[in-house]
Amino acid sequence: MDNKKLNVFLYTFIIGVIIGVIIAGYSIYQNRNKKILKSTLPKKVISSPSPTPLPFYELTINSLKKRDYTSSLLSQNLYSRNDSFNSYLSSYTSDNLKINALLTIPTSKMPEKGYPAIIFIHGYIPPSQYKTTQKYIAYVNSFASQGFVVFKIDLRGHGGSEGQANGAYFSPNYVIDTLSAYEALKNTDFVDKNSIGLWGHSMAGNIVSRALAVNNNIKAGVIWAGAVYTYIDLFEYGIGDNSYVPPPTLTGRRRTRQEIIEIYGQANAKSLFWQEIAPSTYVDEIGLRLQLHHPVDDTVVSVEYSRNLVSLAKEKGIDISYFEYKTGGHNLTGTTFNRAVAESVKFYKTKFDIE
Repeated sequence: MDNKKLNVFLYTFIIGVIIGVIIAGYSIYQNRNKKILKSTLPKKVISSPSPTPLPFYELTINSLKKRDYTSSLLSQNLYSRNDSFNSYLSSYTSDNLKINALLTIPTSKMPEKGYPAIIFIHGYIPPSQYKTTQKYIAYVNSFASQGFVVFKIDLRGHGGSEGQANGAYFSPNYVIDTLSAYEALKNTDFVDKNSIGLWGHSMAGNIVSRALAVNNNIKAGVIWAGAVYTYIDLFEYGIGDNSYVPPPTLTGRRRTRQEIIEIYGQANAKSLFWQEIAPSTYVDEIGLRLQLHHPVDDTVVSVEYSRNLVSLAKEKGIDISYFEYKTGGHNLTGTTFNRAVAESVKFYKTKFDIE
């Protein structure tokens, strides 16, 4: 081989070695970073790698914990008054949307730190039929007459509230509306910022329990005839609400649900995704701040929803305050209603340190 060919061969060989070293070094660097990332992930968290987040990561409680929630009251117009409380048509902000609400304020002398307050989240009502001043009036009045500010919010897309009503179970939006309402009340001068609780009925069981998991500063949540704590229970028991009008196939919430099932399969205990959107995963954090009420004769939401959550809590050594009734139906009527109100009020007062 002449000198010219030898030089070309040596030059090519050296360049090849350099390129090989660079590739090998980059590969080692990548693998090292992957191992570090994997070893530092919290056990109860789904990672959201950039720029391709986990599909539907925004539904997870961990994602909701990372959000900022800011809000304030926008309006307060007198609607009705009596000796015990005055009611106002009100509104607040949530995700830059205007959300309407019925704000009820006691007429009794305001405590030094402000009134204790309850954010009241309604169950399923066809959004087009929902009205701020209808439904749950007796419920609101019962709590307001006990000295609580009651903030009954109209979840987005209901009545005159802005936004779309896209369901509780496969969207984070109603939880966002609830946590925004919490911030709105904190920013008033008539509510005790350390004594704000949540109340929910039916589908709002999922909303209240998820909101408690997101915000550990909320001291109390009461749920009547609530549904969907594990998502496995949703697929097992369903909801028997004849008033529910499903949207057209493959639109809105039904499309979202179908896409989730296509990606993650049916809800199961081994799926990290299904665990991370379920409030039951956080029962050790929410159990002592939660009270459940459920009649056995509820034909809309099976009493097994509540029983299963209580059982899961007991497995972790936590006793959820739970009241089960023989009668009362889905809306807890008759004598069941009176007892549920009394026990709920007692629970709020205990958690708020009110004598």
